[in-house]
Amino acid sequence: MNPTTMPEDIRLSAIIPLYNAGEMFRNFMDSLVAQTLTSLEIIIVNDGSTDGSDLVAQEYAEKYSHIRVISQPNGGVSLARNTGLAAAKGRYVTFPDADDILNPDMYQTLIDMCEQDDLDVAQCNGERYFVGTKKVKPIIPADRLSSTPVLDGATWLKTALATNRYLHVVWLGVYRLALIKKHQLYFEPGLHHQDIPWTTEFMFNAQRVRYTQTVLYRYYIHGLSISNQKRTGMKNVEYQRHYLKIAKMLDDLNRRYKDRVKIYAEFPRQVTREALTVCHSVRREPDPAAQKAMIEDIYTSGTRQIMLRNARGIKQWWQLLLWLKRLHTLRKRLA
Repeated sequence: MNPTTMPEDIRLSAIIPLYNAGEMFRNFMDSLVAQTLTSLEIIIVNDGSTDGSDLVAQEYAEKYSHIRVISQPNGGVSLARNTGLAAAKGRYVTFPDADDILNPDMYQTLIDMCEQDDLDVAQCNGERYFVGTKKVKPIIPADRLSSTPVLDGATWLKTALATNRYLHVVWLGVYRLALIKKHQLYFEPGLHHQDIPWTTEFMFNAQRVRYTQTVLYRYYIHGLSISNQKRTGMKNVEYQRHYLKIAKMLDDLNRRYKDRVKIYAEFPRQVTREALTVCHSVRREPDPAAQKAMIEDIYTSGTRQIMLRNARGIKQWWQLLLWLKRLHTLRKRLA
């Protein structure tokens, strides 16, 4: 089948939020149109780009009939993904980032896995590429996790979290669209790292999951991405509030689903782990006013109680109690 023709039965919809992807975007698009999976639709949601990325997207859409561009005012990656989900026609969906690179067999491999075992989600491994040093590292080392048989979603998530290398990202998998729509699993608008609660809730609803250790995705680490930017002062305060919200969302999910899935120790441990990232940020923050604001956020948001409720294992309990003492001391000093 010519990859520029669209079959009636679309196996996969690739949804790409696009906002100022820069010079990496053409490389990404070339890796996307080179996919060996032919029954693929590509939905680019132009989220108000101002750097010309939207013109590049339109150029590809004019060249390939299986690509379409939807434009909307800038509203963030979550709204862009939700727009793409509303338009998707595939049996499965995926969400690659517009500044990364895909192995040409990535989607053929994952969709074949799905169809062979009637999966709700298939996930692969990826690699980090550090732009400055050109070093490459697998996201999950093979000695931490190898390919799995079919697992239920909660068991897979427990297995992945136990490696201490798992990333809650949507771009390493393909997901059954019918399951997303059945449970209204949409992305939280305005929330950084919204992949964390989304993948958690999806796995709580998934019955059939498989993972392959094959590296099929290259994640570029550079200073331009939101997650890798250095922040200080009030910008850092605002950013850390996203992690406090994520910790609360994960805690709520664990309690809401406790009668439907087994809540393994790794799930509450993850809640406290996310919240502790804010504590580490307090330590690194050079601005005392920002330190004070972050500490007050931890106190007033109920995050201390959330961490205490969810801490698991001697090591995490030790870290938590040490941090609570540090925060108490620093709060008194900054008062």
